[in-house]
Parts: sequence; structure tokens; C-alpha cells
Amino acid sequence: METTVSTLDEVKSLIGKTLGIADRLDSMDESTRLLGSIPELDSLAVAELLTAIEARFSFEMDYADLTTDMFETVGTLVAYVKKKSALKSP
Repeated sequence: METTVSTLDEVKSLIGKTLGIADRLDSMDESTRLLGSIPELDSLAVAELLTAIEARFSFEMDYADLTTDMFETVGTLVAYVKKKSALKSP
């Protein structure tokens, strides 16, 4: 049986690797607040996380769409990734 990793788990993994907080991933879910709640998530870390997401999910961010709302929670970031993944060419 093939095992697939959910978008949520993949985004959480990228957050953990990028921010160096892999030890806290088990306590994260879609409602976990990001911007302003995780000290490691500064402007440089946001840029690094966006780059990691682009590489992992094989799409380019539309930087005109980037807002702080996208980084409100893990769930809002996952929703953006799912939306962009669905829009990319097959």
C-alpha cells in the first residue's frame, strides 16, 4: 500500500526545517498561529520558507498575492499551498 504525506504534514516539515523547530512540530496543527507567535519566523525566515515551499511543491509564488494573512496560521499557509498546487499546469 502506498503511503502519501498530506500537504499539512509537508508544510509543517518545511516550517520545522526552515525555522529549526522540528522538535515542536508534534504540537502544531492547522490552527497554530505563525506570524507574531513563533519568534523564529522573522522576515528572513519567511523568505527562506517561501523558497522551500516553491522548491518542494514545484510552483512559483505570486508575490503580489503575499500578505501577512497567508502566515496567520499553519492552516492559512497550507490553504495557499493547496490553491497554488491546484492551479499549476499538469
